[in-house]
Amino acid sequence: MQSLRSPAVPSSTLFFSSSSSFALGHRKSVSQKIRTTTIKSQHLSLDNQQATMADTSRIATPKWAQRSVTIPAQRRGCHLITSKILKEIGQDLSGFNCGLAHFFLQHTSASLTVNENYDSDVRHDTETFLSRIVPEGPAAPWEHTIEGPDDMPAHIKSSMFGCSLSIPITGGKLNMGTWQGIWLCEHRDSATPRKIVVTLNGI
Repeated sequence: MQSLRSPAVPSSTLFFSSSSSFALGHRKSVSQKIRTTTIKSQHLSLDNQQATMADTSRIATPKWAQRSVTIPAQRRGCHLITSKILKEIGQDLSGFNCGLAHFFLQHTSASLTVNENYDSDVRHDTETFLSRIVPEGPAAPWEHTIEGPDDMPAHIKSSMFGCSLSIPITGGKLNMGTWQGIWLCEHRDSATPRKIVVTLNGI
């Protein structure tokens, strides 16, 4: 009588079959985890991009403003012109929270500087200093005299102080010290109106 039992399967074969099933299941599990991680990473990347775009939209865009200010003819000497300048640029200036104001004088016989805004004696003494340090008249050594004896000295004084200023803007105002003011120094005896180009830049 023949036995109906199935042939015995070697234990090594059973172990291999069990190991294969385990490996397949483990591979599927790892694959699912990788897929889930990839999807999460894509969502995080998209969220980061959206956050960056939102932050960028909140950054203030720099802006510019420019206008010319004409100062009426002044006698020879140093003149405080801060109030005249602010009267002309005040509205534009108020639109800047932080920035820089640049002032450029379009002349070669006058100058701009920042100095004392309270005691007028400072302006008088500065003019006295300039007149003494830069000689003029028949005894002066200058060759450029065609426009008068005060013309060449005026050019020198203009280069000494310069024709431009840069002043910070804070909260819609020129951020100068308590005792600082803008001076226009007129170096000619027979002056003409002086034009200053004011350029504002900031946010």
